[in-house]
Amino acid sequence: MPTIMPVYGTRPEAIKMAPVVRALADDPVLDLDVVVTAQHRAMLDQVNELFGIVPDADLDVMTDRQSLVGLSARILDGLATVLAERRPHAVLVQGDTTTSTLAALAAFYERIPVFHLEAGLRSGDLAAPFPEEGNRRLTAQLAVLHFAPTPLARDNLVREGVPAEHVVVTGNTVIDALVHAVAADPLPFEDGRVSAAVESGDPLVLVTAHRRESWEHGIAATARALVRVLAAHPRVRVVLPQHRNPIVRGALGDDLRAHPRVVLTEPLDYRRFTRLLDACTLVLTDSGGVQEEAPSLGKPVLVTRDTTERPEAVAAGTARLVGTDEDRIVAEVSRLLDDPHAYAAMSRAVNPYGDGHASERVVAAVRAFFGLGERIADFSA
Repeated sequence: MPTIMPVYGTRPEAIKMAPVVRALADDPVLDLDVVVTAQHRAMLDQVNELFGIVPDADLDVMTDRQSLVGLSARILDGLATVLAERRPHAVLVQGDTTTSTLAALAAFYERIPVFHLEAGLRSGDLAAPFPEEGNRRLTAQLAVLHFAPTPLARDNLVREGVPAEHVVVTGNTVIDALVHAVAADPLPFEDGRVSAAVESGDPLVLVTAHRRESWEHGIAATARALVRVLAAHPRVRVVLPQHRNPIVRGALGDDLRAHPRVVLTEPLDYRRFTRLLDACTLVLTDSGGVQEEAPSLGKPVLVTRDTTERPEAVAAGTARLVGTDEDRIVAEVSRLLDDPHAYAAMSRAVNPYGDGHASERVVAAVRAFFGLGERIADFSA
């Protein structure tokens, strides 16, 4: 019985890996050996608990203010030992994190096949998002089976020389996770200020900010823009779950932090975050996953980046790139708040990213790789 070893370490990876882990665990002809690096400790544990996943091995590599080089060294060293001892038949990695790329490299060194979940996303700019764009490209060179979430992602891989028969268009597993989370009984918000904002009936802007390339100027410009939006719209409220990185928190500035209609809260677990996403009016974000989740719930997405490796929602009209220019952010947020027609045009519940069955396609393709079954039809947006 082939053993599949999913390796992941951050909250976004855990969210997108969890539906596949559950599907693999239920499969009668595949064995499962889950390894986490704990690149993000607390946020990772929240997701594993939600989906009932207990890792078989935990590298616990997270340290305070960790550097990319130091993190990479700890992951590679820890996985070298795990892979040598456990010898899985394949390693499954997700997305574009340091964990995913180093896990792929460690598996390659051990001559273990690498399967890449959410393969083929490209921004075309190695500096944005950084280091994620580079991580994705490196992982693609090491993988033997590529799970592309959309036809566009598949086309990117084929254009780069990946044989088409090695690519499966699955849809994005984040939609599988979202369906699971939204269907669960809602949990009360632990922060009463978040509850008050949701229950107020006022327009609510959900904000996330964490991109490394925005640390120096972009996050601060976004914060200043939000203060201006709040001054011009006296009923609008902002909820911003803060990233745990102290550099990100410091960049938000005193004016936003002190504003009476702004809630800067601790990171929310996934069920509470999806509840907040469902309740908000619009989303201002530099997150990749939120660009995929919000359109499923009919929420307009303004992306505080100049490029995105997820252009499908932009093409569908449910997301718009606004960069980190302060004036443009103010103008675009205000347009959605003030113009019902502009809001309606972006709030169509169009989902180019999945149908909730991505995990089934992944497991079928894994079985087919080992000659234990047939693939099922690719996802078509």
